[in-house]
Amino acid sequence: MSILALLNREPMFGLQLLKRLHEFETMKITEGTLYPLLDRLKRDKVVERFWVQEGDERPRKYYQLSVVGRTKLTALKMRWLKSVNDIQSLLDQ
Repeated sequence: MSILALLNREPMFGLQLLKRLHEFETMKITEGTLYPLLDRLKRDKVVERFWVQEGDERPRKYYQLSVVGRTKLTALKMRWLKSVNDIQSLLDQ
């Protein structure tokens, strides 16, 4: 869900995603985890990828949420909020 939330804001390339995830203590994944996950999300049509040439550097592969991805993120957010609410209710008992 974290990757989808980041890509919902703007398209990003892989290392950019990794850097943003590493800003959070609980989201320190490796490239070896990220890239297979992005491949699976593309295969499932949750993300789309495209190439961008920036100056003389190598082209970068960017990822963005697809329409399917936006729908999936909305459903995941609703389920997450329900789970948090349920856990809070248990803790308050």
